[in-house]
Amino acid sequence: MLRAALLDMYNGEQNRGIPMLKNILGRYDEELEFDHFEVRAKCEIPDLSYNIYIFSGGPGDPLESEGNWQESFFKLIQDLWQHNKRPFDSKKHCFFICHSFQMACDHFGLGEVTQRYKMSFGTYPVYKTHEGKAEPFFEVLPDPFYIADFRRYQVVNPQHKRFKELGAEILCLEKLRPHVHYERAIMAVRFSPEMVGTQFHPEADPAGLLQYFLEEERKKSIVEEHGDSRYDRMIRDLANPLKIQRTFETLIPAFLEGALETLVGS
Repeated sequence: MLRAALLDMYNGEQNRGIPMLKNILGRYDEELEFDHFEVRAKCEIPDLSYNIYIFSGGPGDPLESEGNWQESFFKLIQDLWQHNKRPFDSKKHCFFICHSFQMACDHFGLGEVTQRYKMSFGTYPVYKTHEGKAEPFFEVLPDPFYIADFRRYQVVNPQHKRFKELGAEILCLEKLRPHVHYERAIMAVRFSPEMVGTQFHPEADPAGLLQYFLEEERKKSIVEEHGDSRYDRMIRDLANPLKIQRTFETLIPAFLEGALETLVGS
């Protein structure tokens, strides 16, 4: 039985991400068992005995330095990277989401993590780069494809020399915004053959989120902060099977199935 580590970066806050990730992992219970690690809340860090690592999203500043979990967290990422560089048959497969994606980009020196001028909250199109159009995980998705995006921070100013040194690739970019003069954020990166990450939330289950956001108190809070038009568009996109549903059904399943196929064959 192969093993996965789910690294919970939500710092004990109530969230939809971890239940959705557990649900996805549970679909593969005949081939894969998983353990849940509360990284920020309990300083739980998995060792290198797992085959697959999923790093969740989470709240707050990805560059925060308070707490005693960061050193072990970044050491794990570096140890996984070094392990995969050695000529072992069995590699470690990693997926970074949102908060963890920002931390990984900062750790590898691939870009600058900054606070957005305004929080991104809702559903948006993202655009594939040339490399993204060749990315197997994205090949069944249209260009642009739709994502669930909830963040106050972003990765910008890509360090192309560093990307080249690592063999990393930018897979997709933020939506076009011709009416403002802000740089488009990096929305997905292929760090290595075994490591990939997204700024957005591919684990976002449209049906679950739709029910969640239709709750009256939550609707009121969102409309007050983001406006009626943003809320209405998000609800329409969550209900559209060709938008968020397609992304949800594609990315993490493709990652897990690709990892399982590779690991079983190694």
